[in-house]
Amino acid sequence: MDGTRPHSPERIARELDWNLLRTFVVLAESRSVTHAAQELRLKQPSVSAALRKLEDRIGRKLIDRSPGRYALTDAGRLLYREAVEINGSVLRLSTLMREITDEVQGHVKIAVASHVVCPLFDEAIAGFHAQNPAASLSIGVLSSADAIAEVVAKRASLAVCLVRSHSPRLEYRRLYREYFGLFCGPPHPLFGRSDLTRGDLAGHKSVSFDTDRLHDVLKPVTLMRAQAELGEKITGSSSHLEEVRRMIVAGMGVGPLPVHVAGRDVADGLLWQVPPYTGLPAIDVHVVWNPAAVKNRAEELFLRALLDAIERTPIEARTYA
Repeated sequence: MDGTRPHSPERIARELDWNLLRTFVVLAESRSVTHAAQELRLKQPSVSAALRKLEDRIGRKLIDRSPGRYALTDAGRLLYREAVEINGSVLRLSTLMREITDEVQGHVKIAVASHVVCPLFDEAIAGFHAQNPAASLSIGVLSSADAIAEVVAKRASLAVCLVRSHSPRLEYRRLYREYFGLFCGPPHPLFGRSDLTRGDLAGHKSVSFDTDRLHDVLKPVTLMRAQAELGEKITGSSSHLEEVRRMIVAGMGVGPLPVHVAGRDVADGLLWQVPPYTGLPAIDVHVVWNPAAVKNRAEELFLRALLDAIERTPIEARTYA
């Protein structure tokens, strides 16, 4: 007879079926068991049975399915966090096995925030491709929070994004620093005026980023807008720089953009910078990676090349005013 306790770590590790964890990840990300069954292409009773079996193995209730409620319990949230990482590791195994060859043929998946404009980053991509032409690379544009979530889940090789707070499970390196200014578009009444003071902005409508909040990563931008006494109501917002720019150009309001990114549009007559012109808020953009993720050769080489470029380039040369 097995002498281990019913829910001891040793017994859980020995008896836990990976397929149960995979099913639970889908359940945790779904709105109901029915929705999860559709995602998994299984019948609902099979999914419910898998959940019951997993809860029996773990010895904890994982999902609260009381009438009108479908939510993870505390134990469910903890298991989901770990299961997502395990899922990422399992998905990478077959890829890693295929890439054992003398020639670097791996794939690098990068998650970036939408406003990443950095010559150093571009040069790293160009150098990597020149030295490893058989390797491939993909870039997905996400919000900074979602980009980091992809790294945590091991679905992305690395992220280039804004960072609100540092997790002890991840590694961070500042890639560059940018400064945000306020801009308006041709339809706006302030467009083209060179005699503006900060007081002229008072009461005007504004557009901005979803993270432009006092408790979020663009807090310095929030404070700049407040000091300009722009209207409190934001008439348009997005997590993507291109869409914030679109709303500014359309005249929906005054909005923040990185000064070095907006420079070409200013020169082309599509944007006009308004006060303040000095003391602009500085925002740092970071490279983020998961040291616990087993990387293929291409990922290792690209990350090392990017970090080496950062190390040998003074921050002054990575600061875009």
